[in-house]
Amino acid sequence: MSLTTIISAIGNTNKQYPLIVRDCGIEVPTKIVLTYNQNKDESKDVAKLAARERFLDEYAVSAVWLGGIPLVSKLCDSFIKKKGYNPNINLNLFKQSKYQGIDINIKNFEGKVSQGVIDELKKVKNNKAVFEKLLALKFGLSTTIPMLFMGVILPKLIFASSARKIEKLKARKLQKEKQYQTIYENPMSYIKDGKISFKGNTISKIANFSTVDKMAVTDGGYALGRVATARNKNEAIDVGFKMAGMLFLNFVAPPYLAKFLDKMTYKLSGLNVALDPIILDDKKFMETIKNNSLLLPKNNTEKEIIEFLDKNPQSLFAKYAKQFCDVKYLKNDVRDPRAWVNIKKVVGLKEEMEKFAINAIKSRDIYAFAKKAKWAKSFNILTNIGLSSALLAFALPKAQFAFRKFITGSDLEPGLADSKDKFSEK
Repeated sequence: MSLTTIISAIGNTNKQYPLIVRDCGIEVPTKIVLTYNQNKDESKDVAKLAARERFLDEYAVSAVWLGGIPLVSKLCDSFIKKKGYNPNINLNLFKQSKYQGIDINIKNFEGKVSQGVIDELKKVKNNKAVFEKLLALKFGLSTTIPMLFMGVILPKLIFASSARKIEKLKARKLQKEKQYQTIYENPMSYIKDGKISFKGNTISKIANFSTVDKMAVTDGGYALGRVATARNKNEAIDVGFKMAGMLFLNFVAPPYLAKFLDKMTYKLSGLNVALDPIILDDKKFMETIKNNSLLLPKNNTEKEIIEFLDKNPQSLFAKYAKQFCDVKYLKNDVRDPRAWVNIKKVVGLKEEMEKFAINAIKSRDIYAFAKKAKWAKSFNILTNIGLSSALLAFALPKAQFAFRKFITGSDLEPGLADSKDKFSEK
């Protein structure tokens, strides 16, 4: 895997890769350290417990968040297939636009694709209500199960684990107090051999949610679950503040930050960096610009886009539409009639390719222009990851700690603060 491919992957805000880098590689380790440091001045025992809770919580949530949703979705897909339906058929086909829809696709693709594909479409068409219920069930299970685990079951398990730990520390404290009392009353009792020793339509929309969309929905439910299962009012307020910030910084801010960085780059340097680094690194793309042979749809209408994709499946534009706009083709280069083409997204790609081609030609050195654009785009992606990671891993916890201090008057974790006197040694 090339460096360009890696940067492209972590820069795609519609995929999981940026979340994996930010969450597991940067955010969680930093939060664990900050949590310990925030509590240690008032109580090192609470600091250790708080850091332990944060470690268990964050990495268990990451495992469910990043792996649980796709796993449950796959299990649901297997169930839907056993019922005789193809879960990949897009419910948007029932919108029946003028140029794509379930009836139109059955008519236009019959004889071009296998009869099995047509039969799948016909079965869904004739059993729309059943198919919708199955996809709704898939969405419900793939979000609700992780949501319940992360928002309700996991915190209760962690709280129970901390309670057991507190009881052990409390017992150890009492044991030491008894030992000190015994030594005070009989100083010679612990001396042995000279040493001291101690013992001790919605359906259509939600059915087409990406994994990242489902993660956002799950995070919302997870946040509500965490607030509901908080050990006291102050912890509920503290957790609510943190979760609201995480939702914003994980799912809302990065796409807007990416657009802002790309616009600033264009204003400051004249480099068009809206395209993905993989496209900017493609020599064939540069050659088509240089030779004036870049083949694109003539206009942005649905008719033109659909016809172009159907007639030019081997074109560079179709290749990029498959990779970045989720346009699907079968093995025989026929567009998959079970899939829906997002015209807005494809038009966006076409317009950005046109803009880049025009600017590249004006630069007089297309290859040098593309190389500069690729590295500028790569820099923007890494800046986005770095900045959003810093906000999640450092700025948000610091803001949360300041908010906690303002609300509770203490630096301690609200859920553990009441237990401090039970086990902390004088």
